[in-house]
Amino acid sequence: MLKTNESFLSYLSALYERQNRKEDIILKNCAKGERLLSQDGIATKVMLVVDGITKCYFTEDNDKEYIIEFLGKGEIIGEVELIRNIPCLCTIEAMTDVSYFAIDKPYFSELLKTDIQLNHLLLDSFAKRIVDTASRASYQQLYTVGHSLNKLMELQTQQNVSLSKDEMASYLGITVRSLNRAMKDLQE
Repeated sequence: MLKTNESFLSYLSALYERQNRKEDIILKNCAKGERLLSQDGIATKVMLVVDGITKCYFTEDNDKEYIIEFLGKGEIIGEVELIRNIPCLCTIEAMTDVSYFAIDKPYFSELLKTDIQLNHLLLDSFAKRIVDTASRASYQQLYTVGHSLNKLMELQTQQNVSLSKDEMASYLGITVRSLNRAMKDLQE
């Protein structure tokens, strides 16, 4: 449920340390609740989480949110939007205080053309997202809401993160009412 990528973090940390122009990669911080990207907005940087946890979610036309994933150390953000030159597909919001590398768009584009290691890391990241999305979809079809809720509550304990009922329902793809029923069933 919490995605991390230590290989990408190691790669970008090394690149950050040896960069020639300090404006190419900047280490930044944001507080819990701040947005790193907004759905339909324009990404001005590509970002990589150094520390902390973010949530990635869509807001549907009816204003309902659907949480796609929780992103942690080493997860890259905004790369799809840069590669495809499109507005932000989703919103990324800090669930804890977050530190991240902000990579200048022209520098990232240059790296895409010249750095085979970056390309391998991106391909691996994209492939992992596809596998994880398919696995999550099948998991939601095969297991009960109660089972998924149990797993989500374990994640909260392991990561020392507290999700609201709205966030839990958004991640599970159910209504708060269904979540309340599932929580009641778990307590019995």
